[in-house]
Amino acid sequence: MSGADILIKSLLAENVEVIFGYPGGKVIHIYDLLYESPIKHYLARHEQGAIHAADGYARSTGRVGVCIATSGPGATNLVTGLANAYMDSVPVVAFTGQVATSQIGKDSFQEADIKGITMPVTKHNYLVTDVNDLAKTIKDAFYIAKTGRPGPVLIDLPVDVVKAEAEYSYPAESDLPGYKPTYKGHSRQVKLAAEKINKAKKPVIFAGGGVIISEAAEELKELALKGNIPVITSLMGLGSFPGDDQLSLGMPGMHGTRYANYAFCETDLIIAIGTRFDDRVTGRLDKFASQAEVIHIDIDPAEISKNVEILIPIVGDAKNIVRELLPLIKDKDRKEWLSQIDDWKKSHPLKYNNNADEILPQSVIESIYKITEGEALIVTEVGQHQMWAAQFYKYSKPRTFFSSGGLGTMGYGLPAAYGVQIGRPDKTVVNISGDGSFQMNLQELATISNYKIPVKTVILNNGTLGMVRQWQELFFEKRYSATMLDNPDFVKLAEAFGIFALRIEEKEDLLPALNKAFEYEGPVLLDIKVAQEENVFPMVPAGAGIKDMIGG
Repeated sequence: MSGADILIKSLLAENVEVIFGYPGGKVIHIYDLLYESPIKHYLARHEQGAIHAADGYARSTGRVGVCIATSGPGATNLVTGLANAYMDSVPVVAFTGQVATSQIGKDSFQEADIKGITMPVTKHNYLVTDVNDLAKTIKDAFYIAKTGRPGPVLIDLPVDVVKAEAEYSYPAESDLPGYKPTYKGHSRQVKLAAEKINKAKKPVIFAGGGVIISEAAEELKELALKGNIPVITSLMGLGSFPGDDQLSLGMPGMHGTRYANYAFCETDLIIAIGTRFDDRVTGRLDKFASQAEVIHIDIDPAEISKNVEILIPIVGDAKNIVRELLPLIKDKDRKEWLSQIDDWKKSHPLKYNNNADEILPQSVIESIYKITEGEALIVTEVGQHQMWAAQFYKYSKPRTFFSSGGLGTMGYGLPAAYGVQIGRPDKTVVNISGDGSFQMNLQELATISNYKIPVKTVILNNGTLGMVRQWQELFFEKRYSATMLDNPDFVKLAEAFGIFALRIEEKEDLLPALNKAFEYEGPVLLDIKVAQEENVFPMVPAGAGIKDMIGG
């Protein structure tokens, strides 16, 4: 059968049900077969939309997201999405068309060296030059994408390979001698970690996205409750531990809670699980957790001691390792430590001015939380609204918060939201956006409208590029250089795409409009005019230690 046939058969063998993509000349033979394939294809309106949608689908389901683009600009338009998935450890397989093998390297029409371009932002990538290698390549790509520390894999397909014929035989399993992820923790290291935890007077657990990826949320909760250990969750770890539990300290770092940052400064032991200690968490490294020893559990050995010196490293799968730890952990009341944390929580709660005349973005997030009873799946763009969504919505379950963490990609939210919704059709999906981020990929409203995907998009419209404007206000004497926006009419724009939309400008109209939006069965866009100069606090200024917060 043809390479295109082999591709479709292989995807079906991997139980792929959904593909996001955009057609073009070098993938037209594949699209011809998709026309009557049982695989559901969703037409994005930009290739970046397709890969962000595949990313959202993967995060919401735990399955591999799949996208397809043509050669040249179609392929290069995937680069930001690949980098985004790579930074956040999301399993995606991307297929790109390529010029014929005889034309590669000749500056042919719509040719790009996508293998070379994406090498730094993919877990692995392939250029298939022989149709006989195609089925095995696809098997290996899916295996690499979803095992160990997940990540994106790209397969570049020259058009002559797609048209060539070969016998189809799909491998039962992958055999990659140089790739053997470690899943079981070293027993001696686990025992050493348990001894440290049992002796610690002021321990904290620092839970990251790896807890969610490994489906270790229940084990994490059991560890925290058994040892009476407070839990700090990274941005990517939100939902790995119930945000409304008394042991939850929320998110740390630049816009984290004061009590999470204070806990890092006072703790004697950090139990880090599936997190990478990025700079937004640590602030100045020489001032980060100076009194603490660190246990680090991670499936990727490259993360161990990369940013923070680790006393006890345990390489392996978080779920397996925490399960091994649990029988060795002693019940501890840790009353003094928990009392100190309670004091911090009472003295430094997340708060905002409820009496303001304007609509405040924090109140919008809290209102969404109340109306949805904390059961919605929240997707965000990147900026101030992203931080407010992290602070003021309490995530109690894994795979309920979706955001661009490592790369910080404006334009991620809208396409990711419909990918999340397609993966979880039984759930209410809310895309919380800023007016700046929304305009990065607003063409994806066409996809949402076309397939009647019931995503609720909430634009916190402050007329600015809010996060940059906040820095300009605080550190550049309010010199608002290129951050004030002259926006289009978002309501008319949504209506042009056939989407129900409302504008909210007065506080008393907020709750009725939100209720109406969530009762509506189809897609909705809400343009909410919020206070222009409201800032995200607390805030750790650049170059400061995490104890040196301003505001809040």
